[in-house]
Amino acid sequence: MIAQPAGSIPGPGERPATRTPLRVATFPDLDRAAIAAAPRWRALHPDVELKILAMQYADHHLSMTTALATGSGLPDVMAIDLRHIGKFVGSGGFVDLNPPPYDVASRAGEYVRYAMAQGRDARGAQVAIPADIGPGTLIYRKDVLDKAGVSETEITRDWDAYLAAGQRIRKTTGAYLMTDAADLRDIALRQGLQDGEGLYFDADGRVLVDSARFRHAFELGRAARRAGLDARAVAWTNDWAAGFKQGRIATQMMGAWLVGQLRNWIAPATAGLWRSAPLPGGVLAAYGGSFYAIPKKAANKAAAWDFIRLMTADPHVQLESLKVLDSFPALLSVHGDPVMDEPIAFLGGQRARQLWRDTARRIPAIPVNRFDAIATQIIRDEFEKVVARGKDIGEALKDARRLIERRARRR
Repeated sequence: MIAQPAGSIPGPGERPATRTPLRVATFPDLDRAAIAAAPRWRALHPDVELKILAMQYADHHLSMTTALATGSGLPDVMAIDLRHIGKFVGSGGFVDLNPPPYDVASRAGEYVRYAMAQGRDARGAQVAIPADIGPGTLIYRKDVLDKAGVSETEITRDWDAYLAAGQRIRKTTGAYLMTDAADLRDIALRQGLQDGEGLYFDADGRVLVDSARFRHAFELGRAARRAGLDARAVAWTNDWAAGFKQGRIATQMMGAWLVGQLRNWIAPATAGLWRSAPLPGGVLAAYGGSFYAIPKKAANKAAAWDFIRLMTADPHVQLESLKVLDSFPALLSVHGDPVMDEPIAFLGGQRARQLWRDTARRIPAIPVNRFDAIATQIIRDEFEKVVARGKDIGEALKDARRLIERRARRR
C-alpha cells in the first residue's frame, strides 16, 4: 500500500474523512511505475486512496486467474503481462472499454497499433490497454564481434549469415552466439506474419503449428544447437545472467527493455560494450509488454478507468516510466519526445530508441488467442525433444498440434 500524506487532524467528536479505495493488482517491476505515478494520482484524486497490491510475477498471474474463476478477491485494476494476455483477454471477465463512458474505440490511434490488437478479444472488445511495449531487437557485444571480425550487417542480414557469423565468433573468441536455441526458434516463428494472422491459431481457431513456418523455425533452432552456438542457458536463470556478466554471450534476441535489465542488475559492469540492431532477416516481433484491464466485478470502475488513463495516456507518466523502468512507451505522442533521440551510455552512446520506435510502428498487429500460453508451452516441450533427444521435427509438430487441440477442447 502507498503511504498517504497526512491530512488535517479531526477535532473532538469529529470522525476522520473516509476515502474510497482503488485497488490495483500488479507485479514487479511494473509496480514501480505505479509508485512513481502515485503523487500525480493523489493530486488529481485526493478523495481516492490508491492501494498498490504487488505480488511476484508468477504469483500475481496465478492469483488473478483464481480470482477471475471464483469472482472473489478481484481488484479494480489488473495488470497483465504479454505472456498471459491471450488467456485473460479471452476469459470474458473484463470490461469492454470500447463503448461509453470509456470510448476507447475513438482513442485507439493514441497507442501503438500492434499493442492495441493484443488487448482485443476475438469479438473486437478492447479489454486491455497497453502501458508499455517490447519492440524486438538484437542486442550484441560489439567488442566480441570486433575481436571475431564480424560486422553488424553479418548478424542481421538473414538467418544463414547470422549462424555463419556465430561459428566464427565461437571459434575465434569462445563466446556463444546466443543463450538458448529456443530464442532463435521463438523469433523465427514470427517471420512473415501479417496483420490479422495469429501466431498459433487462425481466425477460426484452427491450430497452425504443423506448418512450414514452424518447421523452418525448428530447423533453425536445431541447427544452432548442433553447431554448438547456444550456451543452453534458460532465460532468467543464474547461468543465463552469468553469461552476460562474463562476456560469454555475443548476442541476445529480446525486447528493447533488456537493455535496462542489463544496465541495472544483470551486467552493469559491461556498460558501453553493447549495441542494439534489428532482428536478423528483417523479422518484426514484439517481445514483452504490460497492460491494464478492469474486471467486470470491480467495485470502483470509474476510478479504475481514471487510473488506466493516467498510466497509459498521460505523456508525463509514460516518460517517467521510461526513466524509472526503461520500459518503452505504448503512447505514440511520446515517441516524438526528444528523449527518443538521446544517446544511451550503456550502448556506447547509440541513439537506439530511434530504432526501437521505428520497429514498434512496423510490427504487425497479430491477434491473441486464449490458448496461446498452452500452445507456447507445448511447442517449447516438443522443441526440447527435437534438440535434446533427436525427435523428428515433422513428428514433433504433428504431436504438438494434437496436444494443443486436445487441451483446447477441454477448456
